[in-house]
Amino acid sequence: MVGSARLHRSLTRQMSILVTGGAGFIGANFVLDWLAGHDEPVINLDKLTYAGNLENLASLQGNAKHIFVRGDIGDAVLVDKLLTEHCPRAIINFAAESHVDRSIHGPGEFIQTNIVGTFHLLESVRAYWGTLEGQAKRRFRFLHVSTDEVYGSLTNDAPAFSETNRYEPNSPYSASKAASDHLVRAYYHTYGLPVLTTNCSNNYGPFQFPEKLIPLCILNALAGKPLPIYGDGLQVRDWLYVNDHCRAIGLVLEGGLVGETYNIGGKSEKTNLDVVRTLCDSLDELAPPATCHLPRTTYRSLITFVKDRPGHDRRYAINATKLERELGWRPQETFETGLRKTVAWYLENQSWVANVTSGAYRHWIDKHYSS
Repeated sequence: MVGSARLHRSLTRQMSILVTGGAGFIGANFVLDWLAGHDEPVINLDKLTYAGNLENLASLQGNAKHIFVRGDIGDAVLVDKLLTEHCPRAIINFAAESHVDRSIHGPGEFIQTNIVGTFHLLESVRAYWGTLEGQAKRRFRFLHVSTDEVYGSLTNDAPAFSETNRYEPNSPYSASKAASDHLVRAYYHTYGLPVLTTNCSNNYGPFQFPEKLIPLCILNALAGKPLPIYGDGLQVRDWLYVNDHCRAIGLVLEGGLVGETYNIGGKSEKTNLDVVRTLCDSLDELAPPATCHLPRTTYRSLITFVKDRPGHDRRYAINATKLERELGWRPQETFETGLRKTVAWYLENQSWVANVTSGAYRHWIDKHYSS
């Protein structure tokens, strides 16, 4: 009887996943989507730096299937303990420093988290995977979430990034993510660790920390502040609604080929200027300036060009044909429908916005986006 109970607990522990960085923007959206569609518990490890916010997961309070642990992926003792206790069948690694501007002004944290942290996590996972046997070992996966910025910059007429593009990172952030991608690849080829890597385009949607372009401009517009656009605003990005990204990650986790990389893009190439103009048009409709007591007829009049940032890549574009062909994924949102949902979410969640925009955050914005 005791043996049967121990076996039952062991099997139960194996049917879980460990998510790192699961209180951040993309990670939190993934956790919420996962638990909405699966009975499988999530162990959520997050360091809770400035962009990690437990309020993103407030709807999961009291949910026994969500086990939150505050900690660093580089803390081998903690990670080893979680792996031993919960025996996850998969790990999805979102944990990363991710803002290019911050990497320019303080690259050390990016090196520590994105490279050193990923190395320590891989070492812990490799040791854990080595203890698994049979079906548990065969089905285990380590999914590493990365970015299209590792590929560098494209000219306007160049084909979109495919999985075979060589890496040419141009910022401390993208260089640190490229290094982490290489480590993940090396652990597959050297040790046989069953890894998967995804490289996504620019994400947007609910819970994004307002240092990124879209939430920053939403908040500034509502406050009647300038909408800062670097340089001429003609840098091109491929925009991906976060829930489409999360759905793609789930498909790669379940059906991706071990050792492979999958690009995830929204099929929505836009210049930064067009993004902000479209955002202003949505705000004009959903929250007209007059209702915010602003002496103007359109938010477009707030657009302000500021000095370009160093090493600013001109264009990113993702070719997601491999993901579409092999796993049947397509983005469900166009840029226009996804942006409208995003604007509506920020308008409807002013308490979240107020809590996240602390005095330290305002100091950061003043420092890095002043004209």
